Amino acid sequence: MAQSCRLFIAIELPDNILRQITRVQQQIERQIPARAVRWVKPDSIHLTLRFLGDVEIDRIDSLKAVLDVAGTNHAPFPLEIAAPGCFPNTRNPRVLWLGLEGNLESLGNLQQSVEQAITDLGFIPEDRGFSPHLTLARVQRNASRDDAGRVGLAAERGLAEPVGGWRVEDLSLMRSQLKPSGSVYTELHRVPLGDGRTGAS
Repeated sequence: MAQSCRLFIAIELPDNILRQITRVQQQIERQIPARAVRWVKPDSIHLTLRFLGDVEIDRIDSLKAVLDVAGTNHAPFPLEIAAPGCFPNTRNPRVLWLGLEGNLESLGNLQQSVEQAITDLGFIPEDRGFSPHLTLARVQRNASRDDAGRVGLAAERGLAEPVGGWRVEDLSLMRSQLKPSGSVYTELHRVPLGDGRTGAS
C-alpha cells in the first residue's frame, strides 16, 4: 500500500497579523466561558485554499509542479482582516472565524486556479463554494445552548479595534499531522506569486 500524508493548500499569515489575531482571541475569550470552545493556536491559523486529505507521497512532486504554474499566473494582492462570524451562523455556532476584506476577487481567482490545477491531476473537484475565513475556535460538542449562544454574541459584537492587513505574495503546500495535542502543520513547498501577466490576477 502506498504511503500517504494529509495535505492542504493555504496562504500563511505574517507574524504581525498572527500577533493581532492573538489579541482578538484574547478579547473574545474574556466574553465567553472557557469550557465553550477549543481555540486554534495562533501559529496554526492560516487561510485554506483547498483541503486535499490523504495524498500518496509519490504525487507530491506533481502537486508542487502544478502549483508553481498556478502561482506564476497571479500577481500579489492585499487582504485585510474583517469582522468575526460563525458557521453555520451566530445563532447556532459551531466554528468561530475572522472574515477577510481587500482584493477578494484576486483571492477568488487564485483559489480557482488552484482548484483547476489539482482537478487536472485527478483530484475530485470541491462540491462547495470557496468561503475565505480564518478559523479562531471550534465550539465544543458538549457545549450548552447558553454557552454556544455567548460565542455567537461575541462574534456579533465585532472587533474592539481594527486588526490590519497584509500583502499576499505566496501560497504553500502544507502537511497536517494529527496528534493528541492538536494538529501540527509543516510547509512542504512554497509558491511565490508571479506578475499575473499570463493569467487573471
